[in-house]
Amino acid sequence: MNPYLASIFLPVILSLLLGTRKNNKKRGVPVDVGGEPGYAIRNYRFEKPVESHWEGIVSTLAELFEQSCKKFAYMPLFGLRKLISREIEVSPDGKSFEKLHLGEYEWLSYGEAFKAVCNFASGLVHLGHGNDERVAIFADTRAEWQIALQGCFRRSVPVVTIYSSLGEGALCHSLNETEVTTVVCGPKELKKLIDISGQLDTVKRVIYINEAGVSAEVSLAKNNSSWQLSSFEEVQKLGQENPVEPVMPLASDVAVIMYTSGSTGLPKGVMMTHGNVLATVSAVMTIVPRLGSKDVYLAYLPLAHILELAAESVMIAAGASIGYGTPLTLTDTSNKIKRGTKGDSSVLKPTLMTAVPAILDRVRDGVRKKVDTKGGMAKTLFDISYQRRLAAINGSWFGAWGLEKLLWDFVVFKKVRAILGGHIRFLLSGGAPLSGDTQRFINICLGAPIGQGYGLTETCAGGAFSEYDDTSVGRVGAPLPCVYVKLVDWPEGGYLTTDSPMPRGEIVIGGPSVTLGYFKNEEKTEEVYMVDERGMRWFYTGDIGHFHPDGCLEIIDRKKDIVKLQHGEYVSLGKVEAALSVSPYVDNIMVHADPFNSFCVALVVASHHALENWASKQGISYSDISELCKMPEVIKEVQSSLVKAAKEAKLERFEIPSKIELLSEPWTPESGLVTAALKLKREVIKKAYVDNLKKLYS
Repeated sequence: MNPYLASIFLPVILSLLLGTRKNNKKRGVPVDVGGEPGYAIRNYRFEKPVESHWEGIVSTLAELFEQSCKKFAYMPLFGLRKLISREIEVSPDGKSFEKLHLGEYEWLSYGEAFKAVCNFASGLVHLGHGNDERVAIFADTRAEWQIALQGCFRRSVPVVTIYSSLGEGALCHSLNETEVTTVVCGPKELKKLIDISGQLDTVKRVIYINEAGVSAEVSLAKNNSSWQLSSFEEVQKLGQENPVEPVMPLASDVAVIMYTSGSTGLPKGVMMTHGNVLATVSAVMTIVPRLGSKDVYLAYLPLAHILELAAESVMIAAGASIGYGTPLTLTDTSNKIKRGTKGDSSVLKPTLMTAVPAILDRVRDGVRKKVDTKGGMAKTLFDISYQRRLAAINGSWFGAWGLEKLLWDFVVFKKVRAILGGHIRFLLSGGAPLSGDTQRFINICLGAPIGQGYGLTETCAGGAFSEYDDTSVGRVGAPLPCVYVKLVDWPEGGYLTTDSPMPRGEIVIGGPSVTLGYFKNEEKTEEVYMVDERGMRWFYTGDIGHFHPDGCLEIIDRKKDIVKLQHGEYVSLGKVEAALSVSPYVDNIMVHADPFNSFCVALVVASHHALENWASKQGISYSDISELCKMPEVIKEVQSSLVKAAKEAKLERFEIPSKIELLSEPWTPESGLVTAALKLKREVIKKAYVDNLKKLYS
């Protein structure tokens, strides 16, 4: 037998004969709860939901920050890379791209950060901001974001968080609805504020983060608004010269009003108390192994998203260091990194990271692209090592363990791990379920366990979390220690807690991390929140799940994504999209089902590399990717790939899109077609492509 084939098939044959490693650990156990009847599970280690990891000592985020700053005073907390230069590069087609030359990380210690926070809090008072007024933070993720947040907390000032990618209408709505009087913003966000200044009812003060080029925007703001304008440094200096005593919040006080980027309609403001966020932080502290002051965390996701806010709060609680980066400077080959300059991960060498599935999918695709391009012995070695490690992860005794694992790590995977700095020991994926293919790939190539998380803004990211020793795929783990997770019947969709072999139903989350509700929206709050007869607060997620025998949750559907076709068949759009997205030609996909037709269609954002690679092998000539996407033979190839993926996922015939349109332009948060967490804004996409969808049904 060919040695390559033998290395792949021999372990499989032996494992079938001799069995596989099994992990029968019970991770979640049934629990008696109040409210609507259902099937409820708790974390196996805690009989009651955790509220604070520091019971009787810390009950708010302000107290947590102060405790860590005193305990780890001389340890590095916030790190930011020094900007050496900005350059404009012009591509052969005439397009201009900004490239950054970035230096090493420069750090603020916990003690220095605490002084900066106290100064900002005092400066805010002297600017005239009252405790009964709200501050909005409208900026990219960076140290000043956290300093402003913690400064507000020390004055019991609620903070309104807004995605920096939010459009004008949603931005106006968020600021006006919460009657914000002070806005903290970055340079590009200041420009957005100026453009809508005439529509803002209550904004009096704007604090801008000083960067190169911001002076032009400041001059524009002075000429076009009545705002009191101050730089971040000026506010800190004002506070340093005029210190005031803190006004510390209570656990029940609203800490954050977080505006979701919303996949439908205007964003809703979720009211989170200090106790809500602290419960999630406390729960995660019990899950991540050996979390401590030696850890380094790379922060680049939006802090206006609960996943990043909770993750950074955990790092602060543990005494870890937080180095700030951006999605466009993350690796050595990122779009904004000047050639020859190292990306954020190479310089920082983080041990911990968070990511959303779309980003991990791109890491996977990027590695595969490099491997396929190299070809030859390099590709053969990669394929062998990957299959050997995959056998081990799948539980085979005869996969690559021990010395063989170390060999493959050194010879093959070491280069892959260098992409993210080479020191990652734990990676948290959240925002949406991660595909099994990507989870296995990242686990093998990075050599680090992936904690698959499930939660919502409404539950402060509290939901479920897979433990570091759980190598199963497709699941999101057992309930976090701060919540109970309950399934309730949804007869209309055919999901019942009495289903066999596993109970199924709508996922309902209860516990101290469940938020107060939506700001100034009692009707919607009453629709999805409920307090039971025992006083526990529950949130109805709209997601459908089932529990495995070990108490781990799997997301299998979503109520809002189910459409009934003309002849009565139900199509779960999210389920179909997840199945089809494994096609190598798919960068993104939205399946659309018209109730007045008997079939569904799809808009497919093409993976440029995969499509161009196929066209090259076929000898197809084209001028650009847009032309390639319109060619009938290309559409036919992609359609065949989708059908193959659908059959592998055992989709019904009516679930497979009968017609597709290939799109060359990616969907980004800036385009408004996906959220900051890269989830589809289905209604926005339908509106933007209304003519395309009509054509597919004609």
